[in-house]
Amino acid sequence: MMKDMTSPSDHAGGSVAMAVLNAIQNPVVMVDESGFVVFANWEAEAFFGASASHLARYRISTFIPFGSPLLALIDQVRERKAPVNEYRVDLSSPRLGQDKLVDLYVAPVLSEPGAVVIVFQERSMADKIDRQLTHRAAARSVTGLASMLAHEIKNPLSGIRGAAQLLEQSADDDDRALTRLICDETDRIVSLVDRMEVFSDERPVDRMPVNIHSVLDHVKAVAKAGFARNIRVTESYDPSLPAVYANRDQLVQVFLNLVKNAAEAVGDRPDGEIMLTTAYRPGIRLSVAGTREKISLPLEFCVHDNGPGVPLDLLPHLFDPFITTKPNGSGLGLALVAKIIGDHGGIIECDSQNSRTTFRVLMPASKDASLEDASIASSTGPSR
Repeated sequence: MMKDMTSPSDHAGGSVAMAVLNAIQNPVVMVDESGFVVFANWEAEAFFGASASHLARYRISTFIPFGSPLLALIDQVRERKAPVNEYRVDLSSPRLGQDKLVDLYVAPVLSEPGAVVIVFQERSMADKIDRQLTHRAAARSVTGLASMLAHEIKNPLSGIRGAAQLLEQSADDDDRALTRLICDETDRIVSLVDRMEVFSDERPVDRMPVNIHSVLDHVKAVAKAGFARNIRVTESYDPSLPAVYANRDQLVQVFLNLVKNAAEAVGDRPDGEIMLTTAYRPGIRLSVAGTREKISLPLEFCVHDNGPGVPLDLLPHLFDPFITTKPNGSGLGLALVAKIIGDHGGIIECDSQNSRTTFRVLMPASKDASLEDASIASSTGPSR
């Protein structure tokens, strides 16, 4: 632990320093000249899965993989008495768990010879949050563009369409085909602008605890009645899953879009399959500055398909507006999906490999629902 202060003013300063360190949304630890952990903020306790008092009994080398470059960085900082950054360091281990890819900042504590401070930045969650913020920024740019298009394009288009309808009345058969083409194309452009205007809808959304399995079953029924009638659609649900705090209609819109994309990816292949899965992943938690409270994203909803997959160069931009692999696609469907999930405080990501693509949605549980009280097994039946 950090050293005790002697004067009242020092005690006050120490309390402020502790509050600041605990408000940082990254794990921060201090190790002494012997390598023992002498301070750990709240995030560090969560990162290492141990309390600060427990961490203080051991050297930092106890908690990281053998031969980790972190130990060399600590020695380097002690020798040079200067801070060092190292990016994308893999700390995965049975103790810390898998996918522990972090950026490291190691700095000397000049007032404590041999002591260093280590700041960990988890890349997996950082990358997800960064992508989500990028999706929101892109959605805001579409919002501004939609507002401009609504005024500058839709009004003239109505005039063009009206003129084409007047010409159609006196046109012969060949010319009437052209006037009909003008009307159809103006309708298509108006429809595109209308879809973009959805991004500018900032009205508050009515939310309540929603049974995600009823949403997915509804989406499956719609899909099997139409665009996925010849595709095998299966489910693997966690029957003890709590409710999600969301707008049901918007969730239907999200998963209908994802399932439709999956159906288009599968196409006519005879072994084509779409799988809907749900699971509870308690490890996904985000910190709220200045408090021990964490925002949890434990609810995982996935849409899997065995289509050809998403091109690797397209994956980082998949949820950006106007990005599409479809010849006649607008590129707004997944951008709208990302906006809706982001507005609900969730995260969406895509993992695509050869003949296997997964769209994964992580969302918070309803505050009014616990795993026991909000169990929805009775409404979903056994997993299939």
